[in-house]
Amino acid sequence: MLYNLLQMMDSKLDEWGLIRLVQVLYQLEFRAFFAVVFSFALVLLFGRRTIDWLVRQKIGDAPEFYNADVNKLMASKAATPTMGGVLICGSIMITMLLFADLTERYVHLAIIVLAWLAVVGGFDDWLKLTSGRRSPGSREGLYAWEKLLFQLGIGFIAGFFLFRYGMSPGGGEDAAHVLTLPFQRTYEPGTFTIESSVIVLGMFAFVTISTLLIAGTSNAVNLTDGMDGLAAGTMIVCAFAMMALCYIAGQPEASQTLLFPHIPGSKELMVVTGAMAGACLGFLWFNCSPAQVFMGDTGSLALGGLLAYIAVAIRQEVLLVIIGAVFFMELASVVLQVGYFKLSGGKRIFRCSPIHHHFHLAGWSEQQVVTRFWVLAAVAAMVALVSLKLR
Repeated sequence: MLYNLLQMMDSKLDEWGLIRLVQVLYQLEFRAFFAVVFSFALVLLFGRRTIDWLVRQKIGDAPEFYNADVNKLMASKAATPTMGGVLICGSIMITMLLFADLTERYVHLAIIVLAWLAVVGGFDDWLKLTSGRRSPGSREGLYAWEKLLFQLGIGFIAGFFLFRYGMSPGGGEDAAHVLTLPFQRTYEPGTFTIESSVIVLGMFAFVTISTLLIAGTSNAVNLTDGMDGLAAGTMIVCAFAMMALCYIAGQPEASQTLLFPHIPGSKELMVVTGAMAGACLGFLWFNCSPAQVFMGDTGSLALGGLLAYIAVAIRQEVLLVIIGAVFFMELASVVLQVGYFKLSGGKRIFRCSPIHHHFHLAGWSEQQVVTRFWVLAAVAAMVALVSLKLR
């Protein structure tokens, strides 16, 4: 909004001699990194009063896990409110509206994805948060299939419109539809000609991949949100890595040099990733051990879905799996545990899933689990970024 207002008032500001004071906002890189600072400050400013309000709303019992040992380990968290994701999502939304170019269609879709999943997660969290107010037997959150339906729905919508954007003039044409594989060049060196070996996706394949990735990543982040600071800290690393990829995808020179799909307009998503990183940094202030608040489904569903949407927009679904290795490791541990349990008639691979509980029960302290998973996230992000040169 501020950027668009500056564009509208450009001549007037120049006439009044004020253009020098605000011209730095024309630079996307500045707006992206200022989004980190601004989003961080918003969460700090409203964090304490939001947490106090959530504490007053919390009526109910401690969260129950399917493992008695985990319940004992988590008993101290009984009084900690959830739904802290309103801080994260609210901060990201305000920062996007202020500093992103609101004429860009990629920003429009980012706003829709964030709002959609935040509302779904918020409704689920609210039912859980206030469960003690309602009569016995009333619902304590959305059913799993209901959440999945909404996640698949927004994934389909985002995938459909991203495919359509790539067909419009200036939308990157085939580059906006390629399946970017590891170590594969998108362009012939020194040109913007698509390599003959590159797979260009049709609408069905493109939308299917987008739908599954957005829903899957949303669930993966949700499963990771089980220890103080684990999901927020990991998301900070992923957001900064994705910011670098958005810069490359939106810059013709950088994308040509790295033989990386150039998607015109996607560079503006740097502001979105900056807002995500800043909001999670601010939230970590209150969510570090011992946590004063949990992000809940409000934050985890929205952050995961938004991260995957950005990866689809810049055609880096495979790199997302590497950058978000911790999230997908958590998701895989649940899938493997449930599948093996059913196939083996009650046997388990892990002590408990998601896998962070397995290590906790194995004797690692919660702080050790969280810190080591942060280290894994940082290493995975570095591997993903280094791999850009191996084409």
